Amino acid sequence: MISAERMGELEVEKHANYILSVEKKKDSFESVVMEHLRINGAYWGLTTLDLLGKIDAVNSEEVVSWVMKCQHESGGFGGNIGHDPHLLYTLSAIQILALFDKINILDAEKVSYYIASLQNEDGSFSGDMWGEVDTRFSYIAICSLALLHGLEKIDVEKAVKYIVSCKNLDGGFGCTPGAESHAGQIFCCVGALAITGFLDLVDKDLLGWWLCERQVKSGGLNGRPEKLPDVCYSWWVLSSLIMIDRVHWIDKEKLVKYILDCQDKEKGGISDRPDDAVDVYHTYFGVAGLAHLEYPGLKAIDPAYALPVDVVDRIFLGR
Repeated sequence: MISAERMGELEVEKHANYILSVEKKKDSFESVVMEHLRINGAYWGLTTLDLLGKIDAVNSEEVVSWVMKCQHESGGFGGNIGHDPHLLYTLSAIQILALFDKINILDAEKVSYYIASLQNEDGSFSGDMWGEVDTRFSYIAICSLALLHGLEKIDVEKAVKYIVSCKNLDGGFGCTPGAESHAGQIFCCVGALAITGFLDLVDKDLLGWWLCERQVKSGGLNGRPEKLPDVCYSWWVLSSLIMIDRVHWIDKEKLVKYILDCQDKEKGGISDRPDDAVDVYHTYFGVAGLAHLEYPGLKAIDPAYALPVDVVDRIFLGR
């Protein structure tokens, strides 16, 4: 357990107020540039509030009503009302509904059919009707269908085979076969293999070593060799290390200090690096990273489903 006294304090109230204020400022720069992916922003913000124990500050009925207005006739969800559907936004919609225990209002068959329709012959997934293929979409499809209890709608064996074809000699995974290993893609591939029960196909020591090498002198983590650290990798790298049981290979206390150093202690929010501008994305990944590091007072988060553990238990164990 990390000692808050020794490592510094997480500004819980200020971060909660920051997230709530972003939603209210519809004309701000941050709000305008996120207009096309507002449903992702809502997922980041709401999950952060839940981890902080502050989700009751939100009107859940309003949020759920808005999410359902983002659904397309195909069954998929757009990033906002009137936007085209995409797997990226569909998972966020499902996760938001899961936070409020409202998955049951979905027509699970219809949503599952939309997701399954995007699986390609080689087992990969396209993000939408335009056909871009990426292992992110494999993870998103598998995670979404698992949350809907609908994994049988796809060819899981082919999906796993495609993910394994994206494995590299360094133990990592890329976005397509032969592409460079990247911590974000590694999370997607390891997460998909964890959910489908195929983690034995990962070389845990080799991959664990590559992931631990992402920690730099400041304590932060980067996504690839020779890159600057970024708070978001506190999620991508840590989650992967937890799933392959190698998280004890990094210096947790230095990482906690790095994340806390990226806080705006006056106005709330967390940035990618100390003294940069804060945003909802990095606030979520910073708080989620601290939850993985067992920072006092935060709810536990599931490394594969990217939802609080109590939410995941409710879906799969009926608790």
